Amino acid sequence: MSAPHDVPTAAQLVAAVRDFLETEVLPAVEGRVRYHTRVAVNVLGMVEREIELGPEQAGRHAARLAELGVADDAELAAAIRQGRVADDAALVSALEAAVRAKLAVANPGYPSGG
Repeated sequence: MSAPHDVPTAAQLVAAVRDFLETEVLPAVEGRVRYHTRVAVNVLGMVEREIELGPEQAGRHAARLAELGVADDAELAAAIRQGRVADDAALVSALEAAVRAKLAVANPGYPSGG
């Protein structure tokens, strides 16, 4: 099955813009513009990682939720509030995995904690 879009891919376009900002713009600006350029570089890095990791992470997250007997995060939150999650160890494991997945996208350099 072929992709519906030609190259460059969305991930390649995001990477090119991030690289341009990082290598060409950032060294040439100061103060507020430099700060906002750094923010833009970080945001584009997050978008790149979400494009790359997102589909696999979504599948794993859905599987964890199904193991807990819920369809989505809202249903999980309601089940927790209502005390309907029977296996605390499975819940903690699922929540830890969800946080690790989010950190892999938002801040992959964040210490894993052990």
